[in-house]
Amino acid sequence: MPVSEPFPSARSAHLRAPDDARLAEAASVFALLADATRLHLLWLLAQGESDVTSLAEQCTASRTAVSQHLAKLRLAGLVATRREGRRIVYRLGDGHLRALVIEALSHADHRVTGETLHD
Repeated sequence: MPVSEPFPSARSAHLRAPDDARLAEAASVFALLADATRLHLLWLLAQGESDVTSLAEQCTASRTAVSQHLAKLRLAGLVATRREGRRIVYRLGDGHLRALVIEALSHADHRVTGETLHD
């Protein structure tokens, strides 16, 4: 009888065993996600592009705080920008981050609501 893999999706995602560099990079991403305001901003950006003013209104943080968080996320390469006239528009850096944020918040939703966890 074949031994089943504990994480079959890891094989389908073509993941290699993590080395120190990959573990450090993943840990730095999780460290940035550990702040509730930054996580909220990333969730908002997972819904679509936005500017600082709109993001500040939606996450109930000051415009200054939102700008500072976005600067950290941009420096880390998690968000990208483009200029639209005098306005700077932010977007997520890639689809992996979008999936990570959505999965993290989906997991949190199950934990908060008591809904049964699933694969």
